[in-house]
Amino acid sequence: MRFLFMRSLLINPCGSSTITIRSTTTSAQYVATRSRDSVFEKLMDKYKNLLKVIAIQDLILANPTVDPPSVSIEFLSRLSQKLHLNRGAASFLRKYPHIFSVLYDPVKSEPFCRLTDLAMEISRQEALAITATLSVVVDRLVRLLSMSISKSVPLRAVYKVWRELGLPDDFEDSVIAKNCHVFRLSDGHEPNTHILELVQEEEKRRKFEAAVEQWRMVECSKEDCSVERTEIQFSFKHSYPPGMRLSKNFKAKVKEWQRLSYVGPYEDMVGIRKNKSGAMGIEKRAVAIAHEFLSLTVEKMVEVEKISHFRKCFGIDLNIRDLFLDHPGMFYMSTKGKRHTVFLREAYERGRLIVPNPVYDARRKLLDLVLLGRHAALSDSRNTDMSEQE
Repeated sequence: MRFLFMRSLLINPCGSSTITIRSTTTSAQYVATRSRDSVFEKLMDKYKNLLKVIAIQDLILANPTVDPPSVSIEFLSRLSQKLHLNRGAASFLRKYPHIFSVLYDPVKSEPFCRLTDLAMEISRQEALAITATLSVVVDRLVRLLSMSISKSVPLRAVYKVWRELGLPDDFEDSVIAKNCHVFRLSDGHEPNTHILELVQEEEKRRKFEAAVEQWRMVECSKEDCSVERTEIQFSFKHSYPPGMRLSKNFKAKVKEWQRLSYVGPYEDMVGIRKNKSGAMGIEKRAVAIAHEFLSLTVEKMVEVEKISHFRKCFGIDLNIRDLFLDHPGMFYMSTKGKRHTVFLREAYERGRLIVPNPVYDARRKLLDLVLLGRHAALSDSRNTDMSEQE
């Protein structure tokens, strides 16, 4: 199932002229034609304001000279456009009294903002959860480097996804510097750039198994296995958006793609042929890398723009965004909040992670406060019920 052919099937499941459809369809049109999933769309509706809250929270916590940490409203107002606060900083802060406290500084004669005690507690819980899982964090970072062809990535690319990977905000010191037997920083080809490398001995010592292998083992042991055991070796879990029509031609191509062998995300790309079969294998490897990358994230989601920074490191020559759109059974891409965000479909059920983790749990508490808005505090049970219903 070629990358190009898969796109034509999704745009026109009846399977008319592939070349004509592809050449007259822009990327924007292709994004617009994707099948919507209301569960993920509602989840992103919640996350739009959460991301703005987190951005302001980070600015407040980045001011350690004041106890408790705070930031002036005037400073936030200057950043309103960058933070996408359409009605201004003060108006946005007033929407979330359970997260932000707006006070007046008589000395400086200006209002300032700080986190409420509840929001500070949630922030501490997240920090403690990250600290308690530093060994897992190191493993994630090693896996990320192991998927790279050169076993190295630009440090600036890691900074793009530090929160998604559950790294502490001082990870360069607390993770990289404290594990010099695992990681090494070297100068990049450009000024003021650094490359994060995997120490050669560590590279030889570790052998990883992709997350999809766990699903394959579980699936193969089931009596009602949904995939034929003869093809489970190269298969991925698929579940499509509700209401998405799957033609016979599309189903046949997916089945053909499931059977296609490929080089795994932690294996070296050696001896891959440049013929049709080899090109299909390269495309499937790119899907496998994207699947593994999302599996490594705390919330099994990431902005497409952020993962694109790793494209060359991973040896992916395809457009990452289109790759996600070409495989709607594995990924779901939302365009809410003026950003393209991709989710790993199999990791979610009814808008929540099936297998949560302590860092995710802390972040969900902050999301619950965002959903609470100006409403009075509810009991824990009602608060949970509300977040599940919305």
